Parts: sequence; C-alpha cells; structure tokens
Amino acid sequence: MIRVFLLDDHEVVRRGLADLLHAAGDIEVVGESGSAQEAARRIPALRPDVAVLDARLPDGNGIDVCRDVRAIDSSIKGLILTSYEDDEALFAAIMAGASGYVLKQIRGTDLVDAVRRVAAGQSLLDPAVTQRVLERIRNGVEQPRELASLTEQERRILEYVAEGLTNREIAGRMFLAEKTVKNYVSSLLAKLGLERRTQAAVLATRLLGEHPHTL
Repeated sequence: MIRVFLLDDHEVVRRGLADLLHAAGDIEVVGESGSAQEAARRIPALRPDVAVLDARLPDGNGIDVCRDVRAIDSSIKGLILTSYEDDEALFAAIMAGASGYVLKQIRGTDLVDAVRRVAAGQSLLDPAVTQRVLERIRNGVEQPRELASLTEQERRILEYVAEGLTNREIAGRMFLAEKTVKNYVSSLLAKLGLERRTQAAVLATRLLGEHPHTL
C-alpha cells in the first residue's frame, strides 16, 4: 500500500481526494490537515510515502511544508497540487525538492497515476524546466549582480538545493560537515538578502527572468 498524507484547507477537496485515492485499491490515506503548520509537524511522524500538498494555504504554503518535511526525512516525496500555473511557484517547488507539481484541474485517474509514479521514485517535473533552472544557476553569460556575488562553493550548494537535496545530502556529496553546509546556505541567503530557501528560489526566478542571456 502507498501511504499518502493530504494537505488542503478545503475539507470538501480533502474528502474528495481521500475517496478518490481509497478507491484506487493500492493507496491508503494515513492523515490529512487543512493547516500548513500542523502538516509540517504531523507528516514526519506519520512517514507517508507521498504528501499531496496544496500550494496556497491561509497559514503558509505546501512548498514550504515540502522543504521542511524533506529536511527531516528526504524519503517522503512531495506532490504539489495547485489551482494556479505559476512559474515562480514551479521554480520554488523544484528548489524545495518536490517530486511533482500538478494543477487541480487534473483528471482523477491522472492524479492517482501521479501519486503512484511519485511513490515509485519518478519525477513529474518537466525535465526541460528542471534543466533550465539548473543551467540558470550553473552558467551565465550575463550573471545578475546578486547571484554573481556568490562564491563557487555557494553556487554549487545553491545548485544542489535546486535539485531538492537536504543539507545532510549536500554534505555527503561535497564531503563536508552538515554544519559547514548549513553555514554556506546561511551565507548565500545573507548575500541575497533573504531568510529562506524558497525566497531565494523566487528571487532567482525574477533575476534570471530579467537576464534571459543567462540561459
């Protein structure tokens, strides 16, 4: 059975999603919430295979929940469900380590298939979009001033963050202490004048949108 947690501030939507997933036969809804803060606390304890997360909530958003949960347990896959097609939110979802980003207009059978694919370790994010995000970070003919201030090491770490890796996973890739990676992340956020990773994602999207030659 695929274990799923549902986060959506509309009870009717949660009930509909739960009924749809239960009917699939191989999916079990192990928890649900209408609050981002509550979900961020409960999901790591319940350890679902997939967390279906509403992108916009009264007390936060599913993208932040995805990042916070994966920082604790990277085996939990995040599937962002949204009513809006938003490039900045898509970039933020990639930065937060989400495995998928789908619109609420999706057909029921397609959503069930999306949950199964994400649970199996597949990514539903368009590879071309993901690659474009990474290329924007990695290269650049005309680097935006803010991103140009990052050191080569900070740029590499930002690239790993874009791939959805936690500080612990980045530390393993770069043969650094986790605390060292945390310090690098703090440094690059400070240089960008930000507090959180998702803010960095949104700012980078805007900066790079103004510098199309960085693609």
